[in-house]
Amino acid sequence: MEDRLSRIYITEEVKTNCPFYSKIGACRHGDHCSRLHNKPLRSQTILMPHMYHPAVYEGIRIPEKDIKEAVSPFEEFYEDVWLELWSYGELLELHVCDNICDHLVGNVYAKFKNEDEAEAAAKKLNGRYYDGRIISAEFSPVIDFKGAICIQHEEGCCNRGVYCNFIHLKQIPRAFRKPLEHL
Repeated sequence: MEDRLSRIYITEEVKTNCPFYSKIGACRHGDHCSRLHNKPLRSQTILMPHMYHPAVYEGIRIPEKDIKEAVSPFEEFYEDVWLELWSYGELLELHVCDNICDHLVGNVYAKFKNEDEAEAAAKKLNGRYYDGRIISAEFSPVIDFKGAICIQHEEGCCNRGVYCNFIHLKQIPRAFRKPLEHL
């Protein structure tokens, strides 16, 4: 019974809860949403809103050499963040949003093996600076990213583009990510 009540409390099964916040940990309406955003007191996943600031080139044709040059700074960012987070515990997943809508732009999600590791990371990161911007880490209700990630984007057919309300993942080459995952 207790397990069922906690599941209902933080999911969209209760119609007063915001389904987007429950799935994504962010809502396009923010504090003005008519539904509840039940922020978890603890979670395996932390969210660092707006930590990554992408260059936006929507609708502009970019030469191939410029695309390759733009990938390198992102890979450096990803490696910096991965190594820092790994120092707090076993990092299971690290995701960076490629969306440019206000509630998702530059959001970084980190899922740890357990809640204690996530809590340690959040405490150590809050108030620190990265690239001249202050880090604000908070617990996220997202445990399974399958419901948060835009399936249409993964299949290459999202008609909402970078303004979609589901997460469009910034792509990391597997050859780059693989060595980090085996630390």
